[in-house]
Amino acid sequence: MSANFSDPRENVQHLALRDGMKVGDFGAGSGHYSRAAAAAVGLSGKVYAIDVQEDVLKHLKLNSDDMRHRNIETVWGDIEHPGGSRLRDASLDAAIVANVLFQLDSPQGLIAEVKRTVKPGGKVLVVDWAGSYGGMGPSPERVISEHAAEELFIGGGFYKVRSFRGGPHHYGILFESPK
Repeated sequence: MSANFSDPRENVQHLALRDGMKVGDFGAGSGHYSRAAAAAVGLSGKVYAIDVQEDVLKHLKLNSDDMRHRNIETVWGDIEHPGGSRLRDASLDAAIVANVLFQLDSPQGLIAEVKRTVKPGGKVLVVDWAGSYGGMGPSPERVISEHAAEELFIGGGFYKVRSFRGGPHHYGILFESPK
């Protein structure tokens, strides 16, 4: 992983995943976080890689069909709408929202969908760009600051567990769903 970007394996460790857990990667994109979570939950676990871009999911599936990542299931869905992930209510032990907030038209829609799918006491990992870095990362007007992300998730009913440095240009926040 380039020094400019976050390290999915390191960041996913904040979720304290164990064998058999179910994880949703909301806005999975190229699947770096899905693969890191898949390694952590083992073959008895499941990672749902959810994205609205069908071609990206096809690429992720092709690159995840080896034995180590057979526990990744790609889901074509719109994470900004209720039911858009196609996952059952309270079916996830954890959720990942990495490098997604700056792309959303409706962050509140995403947060509601994450809340619907994460079990009580489940964890939510948020990693996003801390700023705009001259052509690297989102444009300045699209950046969702760490403080704004905290307000969104706390306003959506989550509890903040802690903040951490998500990479040289990223912040990380761990939230928990109310029990």
